Amino acid sequence: MPVLRPRAGLLHRHRRRLCPAMRRGMLRCRSNLSAIVVAFRLSALSWSGIVRSMFSGNRRYLALFFPLLSADRWQREAPSSDSVPRVFVEKRRGAMRLVALDAHALSLGLVPGMALADARARVPDLATNDHDPAADAALLVRMADDCDRYTPMVALDPPDGLILDITGCAHIWGSEAALVADLAARLGRAGLRVQHALAETPDRARALARHGNAPSILALDLDEERTTALRRAGLTTIADLAVRPRSPLAARFGTDMVAKLARLLGEEDIRITPRRVPPALFVMRRFAEPIAATDYVLATLEALADEARDALREHGEGGRRFAASLFRSDGDVRQLFVETGQPTRDPALLMRLFRERIEALADPLDPGFGYDAVRLDIAVTEPLGPVQTGLATPVAGDAEVAGLVDRLSTRLGSNRVQRLGSRDTHIPEQACFTFPANAPPDPMPWPKATAGEPPLRPLHLFDPPQPILAIAEVPDGPPRRFQWRRRTHLGVPSGPS
Repeated sequence: MPVLRPRAGLLHRHRRRLCPAMRRGMLRCRSNLSAIVVAFRLSALSWSGIVRSMFSGNRRYLALFFPLLSADRWQREAPSSDSVPRVFVEKRRGAMRLVALDAHALSLGLVPGMALADARARVPDLATNDHDPAADAALLVRMADDCDRYTPMVALDPPDGLILDITGCAHIWGSEAALVADLAARLGRAGLRVQHALAETPDRARALARHGNAPSILALDLDEERTTALRRAGLTTIADLAVRPRSPLAARFGTDMVAKLARLLGEEDIRITPRRVPPALFVMRRFAEPIAATDYVLATLEALADEARDALREHGEGGRRFAASLFRSDGDVRQLFVETGQPTRDPALLMRLFRERIEALADPLDPGFGYDAVRLDIAVTEPLGPVQTGLATPVAGDAEVAGLVDRLSTRLGSNRVQRLGSRDTHIPEQACFTFPANAPPDPMPWPKATAGEPPLRPLHLFDPPQPILAIAEVPDGPPRRFQWRRRTHLGVPSGPS
């Protein structure tokens, strides 16, 4: 059996030159230091529901693992009370193999990866279904949408997990335990069985949720060859690896394995990549009982817009992109998006745009059993100073035009209301381009022509181009006379075109 041995270092090479007393002292120091390191790393692996270890950090992550996602989805779509074990199969390596199982099939000793023929030999009355990874992924995305009510930082952990960054969100629910309890209860009502864990790093939370209090080396997600080598060396758990020096492990199993180990132990934190860019500001309101009236939803949005206005005013900013998320009690989420051409924090303008958006929906809002939470996100903010609009300074016409553009873009769609922008090029047909009218202003201004001079660019371009017969004084020179549509014209060339 191979045994991991540390490489010979400076201490090993020069140990013979030391006297016996110095060697005994150094060995005692090394043993005491090793005991301290071992105790420190093992304490990080303790788990009692909520992590309170020495690896305290500024961020908190909640990992969710759905061990029976395919079976739970099948039960949600086709409820059945029969007690027949059910498995989900697909063709792999030239044979039909089990990919997912329900709890009954797992209790009979069947495991994922087993051939369907072997499984039927053990359990003759086995119900089989084709594995549908697309449907599982769609359900996972739906659960991620529902988890947006707890934090805007939600990342997918396919094929059967989610990771939430709940930093700064626990106080809304009272505590982390209350947040986790509400989330687990909501998923339970949706018919999903879930395992969850809290930790200071996403990898550590994921390992605790999937592998329990004493994670095995499977939490490292290594290939089969390195996993087998670790087992042959007697290293079967993360705790076994935590007490080993890192340099020999990196030399034998790669630096990526050591990096994963450090993240599992909470020594390194790589932030999650959320599905959506977190908003610059968001305000939220939860209800004791679900609401179904659209008027009450709009009144709630107006109250949230007032709260957002106060927060934006303190920072001297205004919003340009807003999103209203309506969380239904059954887990569905409806979202409404509006944009403005100029930064604003006016609740009246915002509500007028949201009403326009609701009226323009092809599919009206369906509250189902009611909404139990409403959230308003301000995704994009820009500086906005105070503007005088009375007495000697009347309301500028640009503001009225901007309001009209916002209403038309909300009702018809931003891509259907466009304006022209200037581009620095000598090719006439590429000198301008179109973009949404409520987008940020074009950074390049239009060139201004000198008074009394002809324009620098043609006012009209024919598509397709029309042929002309030109006569010039010298080859490749400007035309002095040209014939177009059977008529002769005298040319006065000016400008680069």
